[in-house]
Parts: sequence; structure tokens; C-alpha cells
Amino acid sequence: MPPRTRKHDQKERIRRKAAQLFARNGYHGTGMQALSDAVGLGRGALYHHIGSKEALFEDVSTRHVREMIDIGERILRDDVPAEEKLRRLSRAQMRTLADHLPEWTIFQRDATMLDGPVRRRIVATRDRFERVWAAVIEQGVARGEFRELDPVAIKGLLGMYNYGYLWIRPRGRLSPEELADTFCDILLVGIRRR
Repeated sequence: MPPRTRKHDQKERIRRKAAQLFARNGYHGTGMQALSDAVGLGRGALYHHIGSKEALFEDVSTRHVREMIDIGERILRDDVPAEEKLRRLSRAQMRTLADHLPEWTIFQRDATMLDGPVRRRIVATRDRFERVWAAVIEQGVARGEFRELDPVAIKGLLGMYNYGYLWIRPRGRLSPEELADTFCDILLVGIRRR
């Protein structure tokens, strides 16, 4: 792994501050001056690092979802029962949500507020993430582990996870993995082939 550079560290600091501001104030409620003040950079220097507010929002809001897609695609290739794949994916998602709550919040809450190509790319990322979950279910159906589900059921089960940003407490009574196991237990009762 290459060593971190000062420019990389600066970009990470900008991402963290932007995620916090966007989560607190919303995309439209966060001005560039507020972000500039929060990171201690002039607007010119800030734009040098981020390109545009839209580009920064896209980067911050989809970054961890793209990581979850990578994790999910690796899980799909594992030679384990679909039930175990579902549990691994569930745990990874709840851990990612808890560890990156501001980013997950803006992805779920604000991503559709943008227009044009940025919005289309964000929606495409969301759809790709949803397809990973659907593929795990499809593998379980093909192996005889799960019953077939209407595609709308995938949206429902993802809602159980995705909207955790509204109530999860990263240091709450249950760890993200324990929450994931609770959700997964409920889900598996409903989809196992009897």
C-alpha cells in the first residue's frame, strides 16, 4: 500500500467535514463558505481539492456504498451457503452504516436531490448495491435454500437495513453486528424454503 500523502490526508479531512455538514444541514443547506470555514481552507484551495460541491457530494455519499458493493461481490464468490452469505453481507452493511453514519445518511436522504449525470450515477450505484443483495437471494433460491421472492421484497428487506441511519447509535446497547444478526434472523424466517 503506498504511503499516505499530505494531499490525501487533506482530502480525507475535507470528506469527513463535508459528510458531517451535509448530514447535519442537507446538501442544499450546506454552502461552500461553511465547508471552507470548517476545513480552514480558502475557497480556491477547497475547489482545488474537490472540483465542485456536486462532485464532493457524489464522492462522499457513494464511497462506502461502493465499498459495500465490493464486499458483497466478494461474498457472492465465496463457496458457503447462501444463508451465511446473507449474514456476512448483513453484518458488513450494519458495520459500514455505523462507522460511516454521516455518509450513509446523506446517501439515503439527500442523494436524489441532485439532478443530471451526478444523480444518475448515484442512482446507478444504489441499484448496483441492491443487485448484490438480490444476487445473494437468487443464489439461495437456486440452491434450494430460499423461496422465490417478489423483487419488491428486496426493497423491503433493504429498507430494514438502509434506514438504520435514522436510529442507530454506533455505541448503543447492541453492536452493529448484533443488530445485523437480529435483522438476519427475522429475514431468514421469512425466506427459508420450508
